[in-house]
Amino acid sequence: MFRRKNGPTAKKKDDPPTQLKDILANAKESSDFSSIYPFENKSISLHYYSTLIDDKKLHKLILKNLHDKIKEIKEISTIGNFIPIEDIKVTDDAREIEEKLHKGYAALLFKKDTQQCALINIGNWSEGIRQTNETNSEYSVVGPKVGFVEDLKVNMHLLRRDILTSDLIFEELRVGGKLKTDVSIVYIKGVTNPDYIQTVRQRLKDIDFDGRFDSGVIDQLISDNTKTPFPLFIITERVDRTVYSLLSGQLAILTEGSCYAILCPSTLLDFFSAAEDYYLSWIQGSFFRLIRFFGVAFSVFATPIYVAVLTYHFEIIPSDLLGPIIYSRANVPFPPFLEVLFLEITIELLREAGARLPSKIGQTLGIVGGIVIGQATVEAALTSNILLIIVALAALSSFTTPIYKMSNTVRFLRFPLIFLAAIWGGYGLAVAIVFLLSHLMQLKSIGIPYMVPLFPFRIKDIGSGVSRPPYSLLSIRPGYLRTLDKKRYAVSVNNDPEKDLDTE
Repeated sequence: MFRRKNGPTAKKKDDPPTQLKDILANAKESSDFSSIYPFENKSISLHYYSTLIDDKKLHKLILKNLHDKIKEIKEISTIGNFIPIEDIKVTDDAREIEEKLHKGYAALLFKKDTQQCALINIGNWSEGIRQTNETNSEYSVVGPKVGFVEDLKVNMHLLRRDILTSDLIFEELRVGGKLKTDVSIVYIKGVTNPDYIQTVRQRLKDIDFDGRFDSGVIDQLISDNTKTPFPLFIITERVDRTVYSLLSGQLAILTEGSCYAILCPSTLLDFFSAAEDYYLSWIQGSFFRLIRFFGVAFSVFATPIYVAVLTYHFEIIPSDLLGPIIYSRANVPFPPFLEVLFLEITIELLREAGARLPSKIGQTLGIVGGIVIGQATVEAALTSNILLIIVALAALSSFTTPIYKMSNTVRFLRFPLIFLAAIWGGYGLAVAIVFLLSHLMQLKSIGIPYMVPLFPFRIKDIGSGVSRPPYSLLSIRPGYLRTLDKKRYAVSVNNDPEKDLDTE
């Protein structure tokens, strides 16, 4: 089911109906499909899905005008002159008629025209769409809180409103197998490299998937490597982050029914960059970004190092720390490996349970459950209090990454490292680090090395990846994106925008 088309050998789908009468016959089997004949002689018929249309438009704009002006209508091609609706198209293409009916169009037929019909847009797509568009998974204290919603047109409007240039291009595609999904490739003409646009366009067209899908599914279907726990594309709900990425030379993919945009190509360092960094001073933004790097490293290696040291390398423990560790583990009957595994699984269970429950109950469970279970396990001598502190800090550190998919990867990586530390100790951790780095160096995102600018090393881009430089140093777009226009804006020789803001 999850695969791409492979030329002539791809699996053939059942051919759709090629005749208008076949389409109507199939649709009438559904209870929400309606066919009405406004006049007794049945010279005109109207066909639509009642669950997709706006009843007010049907009665006030179509039926009323048909009754008043029926004598003036001679041909179906002139129907647009009598019905005050802009989106009207006359066609005999059976496939297009079927698609439009499922998009909220009404098919108007004249008895003398057996194949041609007028498709009139009276869809009601506001029904069931949430009205609020605040960011939830990528919340920031400062900066705008505007996020995408599940409507493609609204998301396109949000980007068009923020990027006031005719160079902003929306390239809409219909991808998938039997059930098509509307997808839009967004880029800035003259900035984004055409090779990336062509690569993404081709991969989207090659998708052969029988069903409607979310941005998270498209992310996997067009990925360069599906055998990796690392996300190769950034999926964001923030409009401001998407705008910044487009201006930098990346492209975005919007999907109908999804409130997330896919940003590509993406690098590993992009997942540690938050939109909030650019609303703070460059010193604070750089500091918080370094905190994220440290937090992820601590989250991944803290508990494996604990297992390796207490199992094989206890001689490296300082004498001042040896006493508290011995005291805390005096009554624990399990080896460090089982002790760590028990606590890690407990934390994951609490996190998953809190995420699946309603928000207020989930928050209570996370706080109260963590305190109660942690205190109970220490008193029952199932684990040491020092390990409890380490596991709790590692769990908190995993949430420092702004992108949720990367935090999931951090959570996952701890477990294989714990097993290797229990088997081979420090040597196991060394093997794991070497394997992890070699794996990261092989990954690509739309053809761009995942570790750039660290590998291959790009000294001009290393600053903007590891830290948040001042705006006076951000006037040049990243070199690894190979943008057509390298310069973002002009900076005066003795002008630092942030310095001027402070002076004012």
